Amino acid sequence: MKLFYPLLLLCILPFSTFAQFGLTAAQRDSLNKLTAADHANMKQQLGIKTLRPGPSGNESAPNHANYDESTANPCPALPDILTLKNGNKVTSAEVWWSQRRPELIEEFEREMYGRLPKNIPNITWKVEAIDNEFVGRIPVVAKKLTGHADNSAYPSINVDINMMLVIPTNVKGPVPVLMMFGRPSFPSPAQPNNDDFEKINAAFKEMLIKSNPEMKAIFDKYPAYSPVARGSLPNFFSPLPNGESPGTEQLLAAGWGYCTIDPSSIQADNGAGLTKGIIGLVNKGHYRKPDDWGALRAWAWGAARGLDYLETDPAVDAKKVGIEGVSRYGKAALVTLAFEPRFAVGLIGSSGKGGTTLHRRVFGEAVESLTGSGEYHWMAGNYLKYGTEESGFGKKTGCDLSVDSHQLIALCAPRLCYVSYGIPEKGDAKWLDQQGSYMATVVAGAAYKLLGAKDLGVSNDPLKEKMPPMLTSMHDGQLSWRQHDGGHTDQPNFQHFIPWASKMLKYERVGQ
Repeated sequence: MKLFYPLLLLCILPFSTFAQFGLTAAQRDSLNKLTAADHANMKQQLGIKTLRPGPSGNESAPNHANYDESTANPCPALPDILTLKNGNKVTSAEVWWSQRRPELIEEFEREMYGRLPKNIPNITWKVEAIDNEFVGRIPVVAKKLTGHADNSAYPSINVDINMMLVIPTNVKGPVPVLMMFGRPSFPSPAQPNNDDFEKINAAFKEMLIKSNPEMKAIFDKYPAYSPVARGSLPNFFSPLPNGESPGTEQLLAAGWGYCTIDPSSIQADNGAGLTKGIIGLVNKGHYRKPDDWGALRAWAWGAARGLDYLETDPAVDAKKVGIEGVSRYGKAALVTLAFEPRFAVGLIGSSGKGGTTLHRRVFGEAVESLTGSGEYHWMAGNYLKYGTEESGFGKKTGCDLSVDSHQLIALCAPRLCYVSYGIPEKGDAKWLDQQGSYMATVVAGAAYKLLGAKDLGVSNDPLKEKMPPMLTSMHDGQLSWRQHDGGHTDQPNFQHFIPWASKMLKYERVGQ
């Protein structure tokens, strides 16, 4: 019987079941050591002797995060969105596009998210599998895609971007698509017919008996038993998706497609991985330089490569492709929307520092949180300067940053940007600083108005405007805000985001 149980597990359980067991203690120790070495190398390159430790999320800890609004804004003022570095005011769209936007991109690339290297390899996309499925009662075609990075210059590192595209087939195309950071999978794989299913079970029984002859007596004892159970079949009487349904189902019901892209297949989410993934491939396994890209910019680059493929698919309206993410992937979604102008809309969920929340704010998550060894890999190495206590260049804080998140949101203008948060009581922690995100969104509205778009419909003074009560939908413009009554997710806002985005993109679902 020794071979039976391992074989049964290997044959029946999906790979993701094993992945949940995580790393061994030895693997975790090795990863931590590699991360510490990479972090130390960047500090050395920058001449940093001491970084300030980040605050604790535990309010009873001695170094607990600040949640006192009266001390949350230590910096004199925010850098102005509509003032050039030479002091001149930006008064026209032409000056914005030709001068101010390039200035802001340069600052964000150098000091915060890093530059894209000139020698990034080309990506070749391949359709691995196509499956016609039903998601509830909605017919869809699902495509499993792999984007292979040319690694001929450094074959020891392989990068294959994993992506899944799901398009409803009961509507006239092409359709808008929302790209989402997450783990790609077929939504509802088509099942074998009865004859094929019986052949699968017969072959499986035969394989088990060959592995362990004792199994024959058991199968003879239970002749009707099938070791492989059939998956769920389409339910044509299932209710139509509503606001409580998964966001993917709501998208399909509204005539949208969705695309899931795996960020970990682009770049690992740890410091040890910076010498691997797409960053490591470009650097041929060497450490980064201070202005090299971090994981957020790499994930955003990967999303742009995914959009390259979508532009070739006739079922997709490539002018109506959006980007979505929550938490660290909310940061990545905002970076994607800001730097890649081909994305038409972004749903930015609970993104915190490095996303929509002001870096200058000292409330919950801090700059020092992002400069520590646990999160620094998201950012360019130069960002570490702003958590420095002692160095060859002195001490710096978030107040010394030349740019901040309100300007990152402004880089999205005049395209659609939907900022989403939940509430601390349900798990969208105060740590994320919802107030700081609202302030940044308010100020970013100045760029939207300059470019002929609508913002939140309030002034652009962050100290004057108060964050509205939860469930207040500020959906009248291309810049939008809503705080739902749920936790660390954007799921409750899909029922509001989809009609808003469809209206703004002038998309109306038309059945076949």
